[in-house]
Amino acid sequence: MADAGYHCFAPDWIGFGFSEMPQPGYGFDFKEEEFHKAFDELLVTLNITEPFFLVVQGFLVGSYGLTWALKNSNKLLKVAILNSPLTVSSPVPGVFKQLRFPLVGEFTCQNAILAERFIEAGSPYVLKSEKADVYRLPYLSSGAPGFALLEAARKANFQDVLSRISAGFSSNSWDKPILLAWGESDKYLPLSIAEEFKKNNPSVVKLKPIEGAGHMPQEDWPEKVVAALNSFLY
Repeated sequence: MADAGYHCFAPDWIGFGFSEMPQPGYGFDFKEEEFHKAFDELLVTLNITEPFFLVVQGFLVGSYGLTWALKNSNKLLKVAILNSPLTVSSPVPGVFKQLRFPLVGEFTCQNAILAERFIEAGSPYVLKSEKADVYRLPYLSSGAPGFALLEAARKANFQDVLSRISAGFSSNSWDKPILLAWGESDKYLPLSIAEEFKKNNPSVVKLKPIEGAGHMPQEDWPEKVVAALNSFLY
């Protein structure tokens, strides 16, 4: 996307990837509003004052990018969504249910290969070793990323979030252009989720299926995702 002339930022949420790993209860409690506040502060730090394009993907904190958008539509030009839960019928993967159980969650969140296994389970492909290493590294460095995931999963109200997303982006509430760049082979979120979402606001939602891609099309077929984004954002 940068090669196409866009100025791009791809931040990790607080507690995830290579961002700061605060201990729950000490200034950051991994609730939705705190993730929103952190994103607002990032925009100030980066001096982003003009409306921009927002690209969102994934479960859990990925959904918070969409609930942030609903509260800040004046700051956005267009929204692109890659495979994310968008309707109340969107299934919640078993790993997030496991994280909610006492002891089971604590054990699960410290599995260093959790992230790559989650990605591969939603995709028709196996991650290349160099990509898997990137996802695995934060979990190998300390236990903090696992506990961040644990806290975020336990604090999230999935049905409430999905209800707000479904209603907030409907034709009665939202008029900014939306692209759904959707991996057709997603084993978590089938194409029918995207089709249902589009029906709620057909005049602004464009659906672009990404053939051969799974839950993370940006990993499976980045060239196709870039082509879809370029066509939409131009």
